[in-house]
Amino acid sequence: MSNPAEPTAAAPEPIPECPHCQKPMPLCICDSVTPIENRLSLLVLQHPQEQDRALGTARLLAKHFADATVRVGLSWPSLSKALGRPIENAARWAVLYLGSARAADLDAEGEIVALNRKGEIAENQRAILGKLEGVVLLDGTWSQAKALWWRNPWMLKCQRVILNPAHPSRYGRLRREPRKDGLSTIEAAATILAGLERRPDIAETLHASFERLLTRYREVQAEMPELAPKPAPKGRRRDFRRGKKA
Repeated sequence: MSNPAEPTAAAPEPIPECPHCQKPMPLCICDSVTPIENRLSLLVLQHPQEQDRALGTARLLAKHFADATVRVGLSWPSLSKALGRPIENAARWAVLYLGSARAADLDAEGEIVALNRKGEIAENQRAILGKLEGVVLLDGTWSQAKALWWRNPWMLKCQRVILNPAHPSRYGRLRREPRKDGLSTIEAAATILAGLERRPDIAETLHASFERLLTRYREVQAEMPELAPKPAPKGRRRDFRRGKKA
């Protein structure tokens, strides 16, 4: 007589996600987020295939601001449609440019540099940056962010800016950026919003949140490596984002 079938092991309970940052709860730091009043509006466009839930920062960034929007998709017919409200003049919105221009090559001085249509440093930097009403950041890997750029021609109406960060990304070895000026989405927002609004406290608050996220990630890495995997070995790295993502 055959032995009765042995009972199968129960499937592990799924780990719940935070409804705000959409990270697994062990990685969530939403309870420590400090609200920030922002003058400039913020729009983050996230590529639908951006899947780095563990280290992604777009939704954590948006949680800090009342006037911040995250949209997931590939294309929108206009800035107004992407934002969900009418925008009279897209030229008063900055978009973090993904072209080949680098601040170091252009001998740029400030951390935020406005470009003209030729990819050169624009004249009257203070006047251009001072009239801006909002910022568009692209969130995804480098190739995903470029796809968003090419699929949304209305961005050509926006003011192109590039960043000249004073420090490399805090990701460190957790994520290798393809360019030295590459930043996480939350770091890019910290640089551009703090600079344009002349408020160092914005950068301090966002950087502190990012540091808490990285610390939590490293803690979870030791206890639940499936939620916080270590970086791929050299030669098998994914195409990480440039400071859009964003």
